[in-house]
Amino acid sequence: MPVAALTSIPVLSDRDLATITRLVYAKSGISLHSGKRALVTARLQKLLKRSGFNSFKEYLRFLESDKSGGEMTAMLDAIATNHTAFFREPQHFDFLARNVLPPLRARDETSPILGWCAACSSGEEPFTIAITALESFGGHPGRPLRLLASDLSTKALTRAAAGVYKTERVAGLPKQFVLKYFDKGGDIPAGSVRISDHVRRLIEFRQLNLLDAPPPGRPLDFIFCRNVLIYFDRTVQQGVVQRLEERLAPGGYLFTSHSESLNGLKHGLTWVAPAVYRRERS
Repeated sequence: MPVAALTSIPVLSDRDLATITRLVYAKSGISLHSGKRALVTARLQKLLKRSGFNSFKEYLRFLESDKSGGEMTAMLDAIATNHTAFFREPQHFDFLARNVLPPLRARDETSPILGWCAACSSGEEPFTIAITALESFGGHPGRPLRLLASDLSTKALTRAAAGVYKTERVAGLPKQFVLKYFDKGGDIPAGSVRISDHVRRLIEFRQLNLLDAPPPGRPLDFIFCRNVLIYFDRTVQQGVVQRLEERLAPGGYLFTSHSESLNGLKHGLTWVAPAVYRRERS
């Protein structure tokens, strides 16, 4: 890999953009287009500068020859958008607390409640799900609760697993939530808070690609896959939704975002609320 400092600002040619678009689509399903040129240029120029490449052509030559896959992961980390917030689209967490969790809590207590946050970004969404469950169950699950949180971006997963956030990220939360579910002081950086251990232990973070087969195991009670489908074309959307549906237990719920729709896709899910779908019991 080059180590010399860049001598000029790399320019992204049409051919290089087409190559990047092809690689990103093949590896992640994310569909870039010419309108994303500025975003791709800005994000990858930083990566090129850090690694010492003087042109996109030089960088792509190395990328396609890198058998380790590490440089591809770094590029996807740079391209992926990881905007999120605690209790984003709050209606979904109200629905989870009122309609999804109570029946699950009432069933056989030897059977854990299983959920999957399929694009967890920097962790705010899975931690919100866990906090919602704890609040719904009176401060503790009262039964095993297991939540898988996955993302394509290793950079985002590292931040999520750490569970450390600037205080302004939690400024909009109820004060009692911050006191109950976040810690500060000690080894936590000044101006930051960290998710408490009793919340973090409910979640397993893992790198997963939604283009691949979903994780095996017992059928899931609910899946959050929000603000992801909008980055895919209809072909990729169809495959992702089919794989998510297959992982749901009969009666399980799929949460998408309010900016996404399953209209035009083939599936066996029933719409039950805005951006909430249910797999019917057989």
